Amino acid sequence: MMKFLLSTLLFLWALGAWTQTLNVSSPDGRIRVNLKLTDRIYYNLEVDGQEVMWFSPVSMNTSRGLLGQSPKLVSSNITSVNETIQTVWGIRSQVQNSYNELKLDFNPSYSLLFRVYDDGVAYRFQTNFKGDLVVFDEEVEFRFWNNFRMINHVVDAFDTSYEEVNTRQNILDVTPSNLVSLPSIIDQENLKLAILESDVYNYPGMYLSKTLAHTWPYLNGKFPRYPLEWREGGHNRFNLKVTKTADYIAKTTGARSFPWRIVVVARQDVDLADSDMVYRLARPAKISTDWIKPGKVAWDWWNALNLKGVDFETGINNKTYEYFIDFAAANGIDYVIMDEGWSDQFDVLLPTPHVDMEHLTAYAKEKGVGLILWCVWHTIDRQYEEAFKLFHKWGVKGIKVDFIDRDDQLAIEFYERLVREAAKYQLLVNYHGCSKPTGLDRTYPNLITYEAVRGNEYNKFSNGPEPGHNVDLVFTRLMAGPMDYTPGAMRNSIQGDFHQRNDNPMSKGTRCHQLAMFVAYFSPLQMLCDAPTAYEQYPDILEFLSEVPVTWDETVVLDGKIGEYVLIARRKGEDWFIGGLNNWDERTVEVDLSRFLNGAYSAKMIKDGVNANRQAEDYLVERFDVDSHDRINIVMKMGGGFVLVLTKYNAMFIIQP
Repeated sequence: MMKFLLSTLLFLWALGAWTQTLNVSSPDGRIRVNLKLTDRIYYNLEVDGQEVMWFSPVSMNTSRGLLGQSPKLVSSNITSVNETIQTVWGIRSQVQNSYNELKLDFNPSYSLLFRVYDDGVAYRFQTNFKGDLVVFDEEVEFRFWNNFRMINHVVDAFDTSYEEVNTRQNILDVTPSNLVSLPSIIDQENLKLAILESDVYNYPGMYLSKTLAHTWPYLNGKFPRYPLEWREGGHNRFNLKVTKTADYIAKTTGARSFPWRIVVVARQDVDLADSDMVYRLARPAKISTDWIKPGKVAWDWWNALNLKGVDFETGINNKTYEYFIDFAAANGIDYVIMDEGWSDQFDVLLPTPHVDMEHLTAYAKEKGVGLILWCVWHTIDRQYEEAFKLFHKWGVKGIKVDFIDRDDQLAIEFYERLVREAAKYQLLVNYHGCSKPTGLDRTYPNLITYEAVRGNEYNKFSNGPEPGHNVDLVFTRLMAGPMDYTPGAMRNSIQGDFHQRNDNPMSKGTRCHQLAMFVAYFSPLQMLCDAPTAYEQYPDILEFLSEVPVTWDETVVLDGKIGEYVLIARRKGEDWFIGGLNNWDERTVEVDLSRFLNGAYSAKMIKDGVNANRQAEDYLVERFDVDSHDRINIVMKMGGGFVLVLTKYNAMFIIQP
């Protein structure tokens, strides 16, 4: 026994003798990363003096060796940055970017960077090899002390569109066959950690899984392999299904930066809803941006081009699109989307004979409205050189690209290639059937929004998203970037009264729940999913939809709890828009105007009607005056919501006769 104890002590002494320790803290000192260099590289995470993540290994298995094994540290350096980023568009016009960064340089020719912010931590590899580099795998591990609850999607294959409902399960419920998509929330009760990634380019997207079925609450990064062969498949053959992969995840240049691995620290749920770490860590804009115009867009597909009370047969034809364009022009709607059917799905150079594109683009231009054209991703990837020249000639303002449903390296390269080429022709890009945002929208701001969400389209062909799911999105999916949920359903249902219809769809929850999405959800290309004639019946609602902005100068998340409710205030110029979303539990919430308001304002509120628990389309409009001392109590009905518009009073001189 004495010999065993002596051997153990000698081993521990020897381990300590060649272990190197380093650390770096956030600017406010409340978050700290500690690193240990033994025969591997480990890091842990401390928040407010408590260890919230145990020492976790990082490495990268490459054709130049296993980076991170037997690390030979050459130098280390800590730098501090405190800067303000002026956004092209966003949830705020200025983003504060303050952090401390520890850079570790190793032999041979690679570095590891840790950035620590007041709201989280991120790390990435950098390499400086000549020639190409093959990455066989990347070791990303998150080691937790307890079997915490997770809030995220779980899928079984890499060909996913991120259009799932969040599940609640514990870490140990994840199996090696599961793929947990990001963002993933680790709920430590008094603290939540969100795992994300940013600046993903020429590299696959990351999921979480388990490498082994064990009893430790560890999560591991998992990546789709590099595609070698594929075939057309999926819905209407719109996908390219991978049939054969390589034994590596990426083949890339040897001198580059790799994606940031992010852990957002949220002491309250509202901190999740206010996070912009993915944006801060992305590459700055690579294109001129003065031509980029965010805006609202009238959409034809969800409402199946059904217009009521018109004197022509509706469908994919000139008269119907002229009506959409007229509606947009009359109500301050910047764009109209011409979705599936305007052209042959596999040849965007071949418009359907029922639409005259030169006529419609000229008609839209005359009315001051831009047209956005839908296309299948592998069609536009094959034809973009000719197509973009034609679209530019027509005066088209953007494209909606659908059914990618992948984030292997080739798919990630497509996202960047297409948006880069589109910028040359001043085209906006809206990705649907796509992977989550990872900051490419900062690098190419003409990438105006992404889907990657189970949104209103699922009301057409499934049981539809629940109000609690809609609340979840503010705390989860929106952390990654802008989200094209396509809100605005005007047929609404109470709990248990939802009916699926493809040609005349409805939504779960109240009408005000749908209206609140225009404030609570951020998308610089914000859809109006229902038919123009559905909105024209309600001038007070149409007035709100006309005036609500799509980008913001300031955002304040007032209150909320993931899955239950959220209150968000956003400012554009001097005016404020407040939105509230609720799950199926009726509740009264308080909006404390002193949190964000300064001065006297005129208020307009659209809220659930007194009978909205029985009739989901019941709503009330109230107008009153407020100032920064007021607190407003609002009842959100079951599956309900509200919007509050505050318009600043200007000083006026009244001259008596």
